[in-house]
Amino acid sequence: MKRKAGSEPGINAKPDTWELRLYVAGQTPKSLAAFANLKKICEEHLKGKYHIEVVDLLKNPQLAGGDQILAIPTLVRKLPPPMRKIIGDLSNTLRVLVGLDVRPKM
Repeated sequence: MKRKAGSEPGINAKPDTWELRLYVAGQTPKSLAAFANLKKICEEHLKGKYHIEVVDLLKNPQLAGGDQILAIPTLVRKLPPPMRKIIGDLSNTLRVLVGLDVRPKM
């Protein structure tokens, strides 16, 4: 399960592009909820300025080591620095915004 949203990563990334990586284990209800919640939050608060990469650790378990993933689902903010991690299904929007250091729209 590898899905992308927003702009292309890395090479074509704009300075204000948020690079987000969501680690999941298959298409479980929790994994699907985490992706849906993340997509909704990004569309509301980072519209047009983000890229989501979903990494399925059932298919690529070796990728967990690079970001030191110990629990799933886990969201990793790669850019902008510093790197940040949020564990869970991302259902608490305010917690996710604080964790990502995104100012909520009022």
